[in-house]
Amino acid sequence: MEKLKLNETPVRTSRNYNINNITLENIKIPENIESFENVEIKGESSKIKIDSKVNNCDLVYGLLDTLTNQVKEHANQKLMVSIDSKTNQEVQIGFTFDNKNSQLIDHIQVESRENTKATVIIKYEAKEGVEAFHNGMIKIHAKKGSEINVILLNLMNLSSNHFMSIENELEEDANLKYTIIDFGGKNSISNYYANLKGNSCQNTLNTIYLGKENQVFDLNYIGELRGEKSNINIEVEGALRDTAKKHFKGTIDFKKGCKKASGNENENCMLLSDTAKSLALPMLLCSEEEVEGNHSSSAGKVGDKELFYIMSRGFEKKEAMKLMVRAKFNKIIENIKNEELKNKVIEEIDKRLD
Repeated sequence: MEKLKLNETPVRTSRNYNINNITLENIKIPENIESFENVEIKGESSKIKIDSKVNNCDLVYGLLDTLTNQVKEHANQKLMVSIDSKTNQEVQIGFTFDNKNSQLIDHIQVESRENTKATVIIKYEAKEGVEAFHNGMIKIHAKKGSEINVILLNLMNLSSNHFMSIENELEEDANLKYTIIDFGGKNSISNYYANLKGNSCQNTLNTIYLGKENQVFDLNYIGELRGEKSNINIEVEGALRDTAKKHFKGTIDFKKGCKKASGNENENCMLLSDTAKSLALPMLLCSEEEVEGNHSSSAGKVGDKELFYIMSRGFEKKEAMKLMVRAKFNKIIENIKNEELKNKVIEEIDKRLD
């Protein structure tokens, strides 16, 4: 069992905030990596090809060198998604953990050609009772004029550990959208980095998280804007019950040369119990003039008036809570155009609030 200190903020703040990093104890990082065969791929075509020839690459940030090196040296799933479609096509990659497939070290790369479009869905799901370990890396290169829509679902069980590093590079006029559903794992630790180097490129990141029991979420989102008129928009909605905890760290960094760039980040947390805890650190850094940046963060309990109103319409308290959480999440869930997947997310919300 190891003690891990990971997911450092790019700029340190006062230690009193207890949010510069996160320390996890009694984490077992597997040394002898077993094979992982429970992978399902749908939608591969002549315009979206998937093979195992990934490129060796370092991360600008990442969670921790130990975890990064494990992916680089011992990944048991390597997938390169090559996009050459002028019209939007959808590809799905699903990983299911069970007793025979409990360790996943995955390295996924997405490469788009210029002026191409695609939707890439990546799902992680663990069956109940499986003590799963997941350590993943996703790297996306969005070339000039490309439009990539990524839907990432973490539906792991509460006996699992989920570590995810995501890095993106955006060229001129590229449009990269993420919808992240972060529900699973006893510990769910994620690091997201976007390098907006192209002029007029756009990065949208929409996340919902839902915690119960003693789950721990640590979200470290970093956007560096370098291209003129580049834009990043981060929207995070969450709900916590029982003794669940969440740390949100959002950094938008305006680098020299990004004139007329804009960045916005907003994080809201709904507290469903008196013992749930939410910490947030939104940051704006700036080395350029003529830019616009906005950030906000809030956390609060469910309103008694709203709850009373819904219950007065014949709903029990638990059902009223579900309705309020779904309403809070709905705007982000609507980004998922795949109806089967959307219904799966709604079912998971109800299941995890029972």
